Amino acid sequence: MDPLILGAIVAISTILILFSGVSVAIGLLMVSTLFLLIFDGVRSLELLPEILFGKLDNFALLSIPMFIIMGSSIASTRAGADLYEALERWLTRLPGGLVISNLGACALFAAMSGSSPATCAAIGKMGIPEMRKRGYPDGVAAGSIAAGGTLGILIPPSVTMIVYGIATESSIGRLFLAGVIPGLMLVLLFMIWSLYSTWASGNKSLLSTRSYSWKERFEILPRVLPFLLIILGVLYAMYGGVATPSETAAVGALLCLVIAMVIYKLWNPKDLWVVLRDSTRESVMILFIIAAAGVFSYMLSSLFITQSIAEWIGTLEVNRWVLMFAVNIFLLIAGFFLPPVAVILMAAPILLPIITAAGFDPIWFAVVLTINMEIGLISPPVGLNLYVINGIAPEISLKTILMGSLPYVGCMVLAIILLCLFPGLATWLPDAVMGVAR
Repeated sequence: MDPLILGAIVAISTILILFSGVSVAIGLLMVSTLFLLIFDGVRSLELLPEILFGKLDNFALLSIPMFIIMGSSIASTRAGADLYEALERWLTRLPGGLVISNLGACALFAAMSGSSPATCAAIGKMGIPEMRKRGYPDGVAAGSIAAGGTLGILIPPSVTMIVYGIATESSIGRLFLAGVIPGLMLVLLFMIWSLYSTWASGNKSLLSTRSYSWKERFEILPRVLPFLLIILGVLYAMYGGVATPSETAAVGALLCLVIAMVIYKLWNPKDLWVVLRDSTRESVMILFIIAAAGVFSYMLSSLFITQSIAEWIGTLEVNRWVLMFAVNIFLLIAGFFLPPVAVILMAAPILLPIITAAGFDPIWFAVVLTINMEIGLISPPVGLNLYVINGIAPEISLKTILMGSLPYVGCMVLAIILLCLFPGLATWLPDAVMGVAR
């Protein structure tokens, strides 16, 4: 059978199996085993256990559970609420300071936790009721938090970037740095839109200021500064040549646990057990998907599907930006239905040869891909962040949350366009800190 036709059949089969409700990892293993058995015979299955476990034989993978523990220990405390209160007190003199402080808190908490749902829940529980109480439109209150939560997979340290780095054998340090400026750019775009929509609502009093004393501003800092110092320390250790990403993540996880115990009195063994249990569960899920995706990639390569697709696209006489547009559409659609980790692990073996052959930087492409995945987090039918917001603010309808989030989707699309026009937004910082990649 022609490999391109076979590839289409594999794609349709994978979509149908994943839509059936089967977990991503089990679904990928089912598809891989079925097609290898049919087209390569029983003997081809002998290598599957070796590929499955060999994919996990990577020292860099240790950073995933460590960063997850780091985020879980923060998310299990009042750090999100304290961070929100601190930013509100320091930014309240700015016009529209409340919505700005909410988005700033989302960005900082996302950097600390690396989790979009955790960011939405932690900041939303405080921010949404406060914004509604002061008269902000429901769409702005809910949409800004839903969009701000997506920053967790872009701003470092990001588990999604780690997965991309492992899947494409790219430098995790470069990927982390590549997400910094685009992440800040997205925060700025979100803030601009939030201020505009607040102004357009006609309630000018929302843009007025509220005064806090210097004592009130400084008294909150000891509760949030330690976590921020840990993030800065992690990044310094990683880029200062002090430790590898995995070693840095381990130290960061330990320090976050210690600070959670000291500052937030997380001494109860049951509470600590919950943090470690949930972290282990999420880590195992991600690592299982990585292992299953390795088998899936082997199947695509063994049946010459990956090579044929790359060769076919290489023969198309189309502008490389037309090609990139098509890739973005594919990623958007995939992100609507699948979690970011699954999309990256499934698409990377196929897209990376195409991207590099077209002359695009794989580090730059990682940022574009991640923003596409962010859009999926606030877009139906999956739209995980939408349901998280609806869960913590059930009085706001899902339709209102969705409509409030759509403008922020436009901000993300604008960010992708800006990255295409100015690739240096993603590549300048990695090159400046770590030297030009060869």
